[in-house]
Amino acid sequence: MKRTLKKLIERIHLWLGLISGFVVFIIGLSGCMLAFEEEIKSLIYDYKYTVEINDNSKEKPLSEIFKAACLISKSIPINRIEIINKEDHSYIFKNYTFVPDEEAGFFYWEDTEFYYEVFVNPYTTEIIEAEDQTFGLFRFLVSLHVSLLLNHEIGTRIVGITTLIFVIMLITGLILWWPKNKKALKVRTWFRWKSTTQWRRKNYDLHNIVGFYSMFLVIFIALTGLMWALDWFSHSVEWIANGGKTIEKEKVKVVSTLAPLVSDYPLDIVHNSLRKNHPQAKIYSISLPQDSLGTIGTFVVYNEKIRGVYLQFDQYSGEPLHAEGKWEDKTNGEKVWAYNYDIHTGAIGGIVGKTIAFFVSLFSASLPVTGFLIWYSRNKKKKKLKRTGGSRGAKKVAKGVAVNKLNQTESSTCFEKTGHQKAARIRRIFRKLAVFL
Repeated sequence: MKRTLKKLIERIHLWLGLISGFVVFIIGLSGCMLAFEEEIKSLIYDYKYTVEINDNSKEKPLSEIFKAACLISKSIPINRIEIINKEDHSYIFKNYTFVPDEEAGFFYWEDTEFYYEVFVNPYTTEIIEAEDQTFGLFRFLVSLHVSLLLNHEIGTRIVGITTLIFVIMLITGLILWWPKNKKALKVRTWFRWKSTTQWRRKNYDLHNIVGFYSMFLVIFIALTGLMWALDWFSHSVEWIANGGKTIEKEKVKVVSTLAPLVSDYPLDIVHNSLRKNHPQAKIYSISLPQDSLGTIGTFVVYNEKIRGVYLQFDQYSGEPLHAEGKWEDKTNGEKVWAYNYDIHTGAIGGIVGKTIAFFVSLFSASLPVTGFLIWYSRNKKKKKLKRTGGSRGAKKVAKGVAVNKLNQTESSTCFEKTGHQKAARIRRIFRKLAVFL
């Protein structure tokens, strides 16, 4: 019974691996690079993210910097401003528009009408760079990780289902790994390689030992990824966090007061307010209104994203209208959501956490590869045995027949020799008796 159950689990593990392996490899590999997204950006794009400053450098008003950015993108209206709260960083003005869901194509770039970024020196209003980010490196990697470069709705479902299959595979893998005794436990918990150890054994150990030690972290990060990929999963987690209750907050609709400009520079008022009230913030993200009643929406990002606050300002006066996202106002389900991104990327633990997330993603990507090699080498060996099995059997039978014949020949020869010797002895005895008589 136990043997039959183990065979069934082996089959489940194998086929789930063959079905999901390639997608898991892509998700894991792209996740490795995204773990250090900020660090890689600052390294390879330093020329456009940082600016030279001196003691006499003085920042221009945001409204003036905004006008300079608009000159370079006349045909594409700017709808978002990203300000990194460091003295030597440029301001980023983004222009992006997505097509309606019913018009969306099959690939992610077909969802985008345009995605443009303008980098401006805040001290001189000089345009550092203006570029189309539709196929930007990190936008490409994020889309690859989240939706396999497909339409967001289609791709995230595929990624979600594959991730769920991967979690089941990890559980079945643990069952198959489980040792029968202490001796087997020693073999399955550490590498015991020698100079004569073959690559098949090394690959098998990499799959089993690395899989065992990384399994719980891999499952944890996979489950945090499912929060974005599968709605029913995220709703279930929120429901559990809220004590088995569905808490729906009333959405507050905030609009600007339709009137002539109270201030000539509402953007400057908003910017100064953010600087004054949130001096320790990491990023100020400002979304511009889309119509005459819209508000200037701002998201204040801290190093710990759980502290992020969303603020809305009147587009005509720059006066604050509404604030939400304070930690004390969040439900338990919202707090889980607030932690989720930092846990998934490892950012919650700083550079150490990101390093752990990097290796967990790398191990996740390696498991389908080592698993496939185990299956392929075993399958190849079976086919080889099937091809050579018949001829080997025939050779063994022929060899057995030959050995039997040889034994029979030797036995008969010995018998013949023994008979002749006896006859000769009898003849000699009779001769001696005849002489005596």
